[in-house]
Amino acid sequence: MQIEKSILTNLPQPPPACGFKEWSMVCDALGAGAQSVILRKGGIHEGRSGFFWKNSAFFLFPTHFHEQGLQFPWPGGSTPPTAISDDAPHTITLLATVDWKAQIDDWSAVERLAPFHFWSEQTIRERYDYSEHTGISMALVRVWRMNAPWRFPHQSKLGGCRSWLDLPEIPRNRDLRPVLEDARHAEISAAIERALTA
Repeated sequence: MQIEKSILTNLPQPPPACGFKEWSMVCDALGAGAQSVILRKGGIHEGRSGFFWKNSAFFLFPTHFHEQGLQFPWPGGSTPPTAISDDAPHTITLLATVDWKAQIDDWSAVERLAPFHFWSEQTIRERYDYSEHTGISMALVRVWRMNAPWRFPHQSKLGGCRSWLDLPEIPRNRDLRPVLEDARHAEISAAIERALTA
């Protein structure tokens, strides 16, 4: 396992109109400061090369597709919210920046991450074992909240099982504030790195 650090000291201005699909309940956990990692294997549209973190800053794009492999309780409540069609208009409230990333090919290291996320062990194991290349990609992210929600209608290009999306033009006058204070974010980042390298 190799950790690659690329900490952004400042938010890109303007932020890229790039979206990253993630389950809505995971987005809630990230937005609540209860989770700072994203684990990903890749969707069917990732191609033969598989998934990689091609963007260091991206808007979190909530989706309900396959949203069943989570542990409970989670920060939004003890039960999942009512399902919403992924064809409904979209609301974006969060941006994530990647501090560092790792490709994990040791299952024991993945198990040590369990206290830091809300996916079920079965879901992570399925992702880890998916395809002939066992392992999973992890990003330690810092999450930023927009001062006002960004809403736009659904488009066909936003559907499907894919990780990365090209979003519409970003509205102006959208300030971003970190969900976690600097000290707390640094503390969580250090704890996760220790868990990985234990």
